[in-house]
Amino acid sequence: MHSTEPVYFEFPEFKSSSRRDYWLDICLEILRAHRFIRKYNLRENQVNEALARAILGIFRYRAIREALHVFPSNYRTLLCFNLAESLPGGDMILETLSNRLAMMKYSSGRRDAFGSPNVKKQSVQPFFLLTLCTLGIMSCNEEDFNREGTFRLGEYCAGEISPLEAAVKESKQNTGRAVAAQATVDQVKVEGIDTNLAVLKELLYPLIESFDRLQHLVSWEDPWKSGLFLLLISYTIFRGWTRYILPCTFLSVASFMIWRRQTGKMGPLEAFKIVAPPTKNAVEQLLTLQDAVTQVEGLIQSVNIVLLKMRALLYGVIPQATEKVALMLVLVALALAFVPLNYILLFAFVECFTRNMPLRKESSARFMRRTREWWLRIPAAPVELIKSDDKKRR
Repeated sequence: MHSTEPVYFEFPEFKSSSRRDYWLDICLEILRAHRFIRKYNLRENQVNEALARAILGIFRYRAIREALHVFPSNYRTLLCFNLAESLPGGDMILETLSNRLAMMKYSSGRRDAFGSPNVKKQSVQPFFLLTLCTLGIMSCNEEDFNREGTFRLGEYCAGEISPLEAAVKESKQNTGRAVAAQATVDQVKVEGIDTNLAVLKELLYPLIESFDRLQHLVSWEDPWKSGLFLLLISYTIFRGWTRYILPCTFLSVASFMIWRRQTGKMGPLEAFKIVAPPTKNAVEQLLTLQDAVTQVEGLIQSVNIVLLKMRALLYGVIPQATEKVALMLVLVALALAFVPLNYILLFAFVECFTRNMPLRKESSARFMRRTREWWLRIPAAPVELIKSDDKKRR
């Protein structure tokens, strides 16, 4: 959309953060009003009505600031286009507004005995544009006004609220819920790495406990329980019931949520009790953070080494190791092509679960040691670090 109107820039002195925020809100309102116009492809009078909304909002915004001097942030709601970007469901408000502007007409046609326009479709009059005309800010044609000197208002909904008002009310309700939810989030935020780790550990306690129980079964410290678990899972895989595990998990969680919804009280949820770790000063927290960063760096280095060794195997740096890996990949491909998936899963589960079995523990340990020794003999592919050219950045 091209415009021949001039553009004026004002460069005020930004003496404080409130003044910068004030002018930033006005600039964003103008930019988002034009984005709204381009997005919904408004034309002619619809563009003028949308810009008139933004202009009146900026006038109210400026008038309140001049009257109060100390400007509260909650008066930013006067800027409708800027506000719609941050409200829940703000896109629905703008879409409803665009539909309302699509029904806008200037010419009313013939009038009936009551002085109302006699049109086939419900029309919406440019209320904000005519307001600017009444205030003398803009010039309008005389046919846009009634003979009595008052302008016509549009979009009456008998017995119900207008779609735009309904969208705004729904957005206000969602905003209230979002603010209440954000208040609970701010209350449960804690400071300190150790404290956050303690909270995370308590929240993940069911998963950690399940993993510990699984580790106990895999270690074969209790052969009866481990054997029973092996038979149960093997029978499940053999019958092809593994595809029902995830749906059954979701149904169980949904059933628990519905049961708690029906039987639980409507009051607030009980606080999650966590034993706070001993407090640490700033230096101790920095040392803890440094240790965590060092561990993450070591993990990344290990991953890089694995990838570089895989690159060396891929390009045949060690021919014997490359031949063994290629032969293993061929066997895996043939198994995936000709052996049913259930049998492959069953074989993999039994092989991994029975490694610590008394009958296989020694042979499995020997096999894992030989595998680690073979992996250590594989060199990593070379890496060359090239410094970036500072002249190009400049």
